[in-house]
Amino acid sequence: MNGIRDKESGKGTAGALQQQLVQALDYEQLMNCMRCGFCQPSCPTFRETGLEAASPRGRIALMKAVADGLMEPDAAFKQQMDLCLGCRACEPVCPSDVKYGQLLEQTREVLFEHTDPQPGAVPLRRLHKLAKPVFKRHNRLRLMSTILQAYQRSGLQRLARRGRMLRWLPQHMQTMERIMPRVDSRGVVKRTGGRRFPAKGERIGTVGLFRGCIMDVLFTETNVKTVRLLTESGYDVVIPEEQSCCGALFSHSGNRRTALEFAMQNVKAFREAGVDYIAINAGGCGATLIEYDHLLADEAEWAEPARQFSKQVKDISELLLRSGRWNDLAVPAKRSPAADSSSSITVTYQDSCHLRNVMRAGDSPRRLLCMIPDTKFVELEGAEICCGSAGIYNLVQPQMANDILDARMDAVDQTQASVILTSNPGCLLQMKAGVEREQAHDRIQVMHIIDYFAEKVLK
Repeated sequence: MNGIRDKESGKGTAGALQQQLVQALDYEQLMNCMRCGFCQPSCPTFRETGLEAASPRGRIALMKAVADGLMEPDAAFKQQMDLCLGCRACEPVCPSDVKYGQLLEQTREVLFEHTDPQPGAVPLRRLHKLAKPVFKRHNRLRLMSTILQAYQRSGLQRLARRGRMLRWLPQHMQTMERIMPRVDSRGVVKRTGGRRFPAKGERIGTVGLFRGCIMDVLFTETNVKTVRLLTESGYDVVIPEEQSCCGALFSHSGNRRTALEFAMQNVKAFREAGVDYIAINAGGCGATLIEYDHLLADEAEWAEPARQFSKQVKDISELLLRSGRWNDLAVPAKRSPAADSSSSITVTYQDSCHLRNVMRAGDSPRRLLCMIPDTKFVELEGAEICCGSAGIYNLVQPQMANDILDARMDAVDQTQASVILTSNPGCLLQMKAGVEREQAHDRIQVMHIIDYFAEKVLK
C-alpha cells in the first residue's frame, strides 16, 4: 500500500482513498461500459502491451473494482491510471458513449489529492504549486521564456552541447533539448504590436485568439500567422489580455482546483472581449477549453457562461473553412499547374488526438490540406492513433511514448512524405523527436499546418 495516504491524518489507508473514489466517480458512467471491447483496437497502450488492464475497458473495470471495495487502490492501480495517455480515442468508437475522459480525470483527481510519490520522486503537488503562478500570468511565463531564450542565444546552449554537459540528462530529455524550437519571449502581442486587428474586406465576425502557453513561447510565429490568416478570412481578431493557461496540464494530472481557477479566468476574459468565436491552434488546449461547460457545471455563477464559452471554441481550420475565403484554392482551374504534378510537395498529416476525439474536428485540417496549392496530401495510415506526446506523457513515460512513436514513424516512411503536418505543439515536437530518432531531418520536415498553409497562400 506504499504511497496511499489519508488526506486528513496523513496515515496510509486504502479505505480513505476508496471512499473518495466512490464520491468522485460518476458511477452511472462506470455502469454504462458494456465490456464490448470496441475501444481496445483504438487504445495505444493496449496495442503496445496487449494487457486488458492497459485498455479503457480494463481501466474502467479497475475503477469500479476499487469503488466497490473489491480491490485495493495499490501502486499497480495507480500505475495503470498513469500509463493512460488520455488520448480519448476510445470515446468516438464507444457504442455506449462512455465518458472515459471524465472518469479518468475523476480518478486522477483523487489520486492527486490522496497519494504520495514513490521515494525519491518529486511530489506532483509541489510541482503544481511552483508551476501555477507561472502559467496563471502571461508576464511570468514570458520571464521564464526569456531565460530559456538567453540559454539558446548567448552561446550557453552551444557550450553545453560541445562540452557534453547534456549527457547527464536522460536520453529522451537530450532529444527534446536538440529539437526545441527557437524561443521568442516577445509573444504574439509584442510581435504584432497590438491586441486588436481589423478584418480585411467584408467583416464576418469577431474572433478571440487563445494564444496558449507553449504556442506563444515556442511557436510565436504560428500565432502571428494565425492572426493574419483570420483577418484575411474576414474576421476581426482580439487577443484578450487577461487570458491564462487553459489548465490542461493541471486537469489531466488531477489538480481540478487549479484547473477551475484557470477556467474561470478564461471564461471571464473572453466574455468581456465580446467575441463570436474563440480560435485555437493547439488541439490539446482546444479540448480543455471546449469542456469548460463540464468542468464548471457545478459552479452556479459560472455554469451558463461556461456553456456559452464552450460553444464558441473552434479550431482555426474550422474558422478558415467557414469563412469561404479560401474556396477558390480548391478549384482546379485556379490552382497552380504544379499542384498535381511530380514537382508538388508530398505531405502527410498526424492527427491531434484531442482535436479529433474531443473537439470532433479531425476532418477540417484535411479539407484545408486538400485546398493548398502545389501540395500532394497522402493520408497517414493510423493517423488517428496517438503519437505518444499526450501533454508531458513523453517526458514521464518515455519508454511507452517512444514505442508508440516508432510505430507512427514506420507509417510516415510508407507515405514517402517530405513534410509531416499536425495541429498541436506537443504532437509537432513528438514527431520531430521521431525524425531525430530516425536521423531523417535531412529529408523530413515537421510543421504546424497553419505555418504550411500560410507559407503557401499568403503573399
